Amino acid sequence: MISRNDLEKMKKYQDIAGLITTLKTSADKKIREKVAYILGDIRADNCVDDLINCLDDDYWPIRKAAALSLGRIRNPEAVPALIELLNDEYWHVRENAALALGAIGDKRAVIPIIKALKDGSLNVKCELVEALGNLGDTKASKHLSEILGEDDFLLRACTVTSLGKIGDDVALKSLVRSLQDESYLVRVNATHALGTIGDENTIAYLEEALNSSKGESHEFEIALKKAIEHIKSRNKSE
Repeated sequence: MISRNDLEKMKKYQDIAGLITTLKTSADKKIREKVAYILGDIRADNCVDDLINCLDDDYWPIRKAAALSLGRIRNPEAVPALIELLNDEYWHVRENAALALGAIGDKRAVIPIIKALKDGSLNVKCELVEALGNLGDTKASKHLSEILGEDDFLLRACTVTSLGKIGDDVALKSLVRSLQDESYLVRVNATHALGTIGDENTIAYLEEALNSSKGESHEFEIALKKAIEHIKSRNKSE
């Protein structure tokens, strides 16, 4: 019987053949789950098919581990199977599927992720939002902007960061509006995003937010000053 110590030795010496055999034949679900994580740790690109097969495993922690590892390996062959996994019954699995799709960066995932934004789990929704930011497709901007009307401030904070990565006109308008958000974290993230985009047309809104702040949030004011300075210096250099 394979022990965890055996697995650590296989990992150390990158015994991929031994790991794959264990993944396929071990009767111990925990051991197989551990193997699925290790294959991602060592970026074993030649085991992508075996990890994809694990996405149908009856034991959901194995599906979760395999999804994470496929995201770490970043082979686009896994994209169709990971898209299907967005409908898994366990939110932990759906969360890792979203994370993996964002890490791989394949545009085929954009529309399925947008459709999955209706997911009732906050954890999953945050990963979906982050994945759309990483994918950087403007088709997501409208859908991300709608999330800014939701109650959870952490979700809104994550959303403005993703909008900053996309940076189109829809994103810019939503980020400017978010400078007035009731949560200082959302306002700070929106400010950072606007600074990163660097559109000089947003300077007036940033300055207005700074003048209106009146010492309410030191961190917000620092972020505003840095964003304004960054945008001005960037446009001078151009």
